Amino acid sequence: MFRVTAGDAHRAVKSAGRALDVLEALAAAGGPRPLGELSRALGIPKSSLHALLRTLLARGWVETDDGGGRFALGLRALEVGAAYLGRDGATGLLGGVLDRLTARFAETAQLFRLDGGSVVLLARRESPHALRAYHPVGCRLPAHATAAGRALLAQRPDDAVDRLLSWPLPARTASTATGPAWLRAELAAVRERGWAAEAQECDPGLAAVAVAVPLRRPATEAIALCAPVARLGPQTRAQMAAALVEAAGRVGAGRWLLAGDSWPPFDGPNADSPLA
Repeated sequence: MFRVTAGDAHRAVKSAGRALDVLEALAAAGGPRPLGELSRALGIPKSSLHALLRTLLARGWVETDDGGGRFALGLRALEVGAAYLGRDGATGLLGGVLDRLTARFAETAQLFRLDGGSVVLLARRESPHALRAYHPVGCRLPAHATAAGRALLAQRPDDAVDRLLSWPLPARTASTATGPAWLRAELAAVRERGWAAEAQECDPGLAAVAVAVPLRRPATEAIALCAPVARLGPQTRAQMAAALVEAAGRVGAGRWLLAGDSWPPFDGPNADSPLA
């Protein structure tokens, strides 16, 4: 009979944890990294890290350059990520909504999911403009600094928000608001009006509007429209917010945005200062 001792269990968990640390570090790196850099960043001795990397290489989770000295995520990571999206119901249900939003406003539409104190991008539809918002699918952004994150945090009471976030809040840009009192007031305003917005708090030069989508309670998904600040003035923001609220309401009522549905005409972007 197969038995696992306490020591075996500890070693197995530690080894698995280290392997996951390696994959997460490579995912965050954005490109190949040398062994020494990974060893220092993770606090893992080179000999132990090399053994882990050999296993991950053999299984396709990690790849190396031609010289074998730099490491990056392998195709297996893509396969597993794609499998997650493929079985995820929200991306299928809301894909048509994203299509309609981008078609109407000619700006990038995004679907986010709350994960702890962050939001993760599940799907996007890109703006046709050359100058447009761009975040890769799978990217993780701080909830307090994003319109989608605020829309989802506002679905929860303040004490639950406090448990989700890590205080003090990090400032992603020079414009990111991080004060606890400010955030509570902002979330109260989001609850009152039904949508959230931000300007240059997540990325310089970009602004966004978002609403939570009631697929579950409390909501864990939000849809957003993101655009350069020059194209997202108060009038555009108001029209985007109205369209997002209507779309979320239809989803919540089981009424999908079908081909024959129509929204009021979009008046086009205005260059007024955003979020005035």
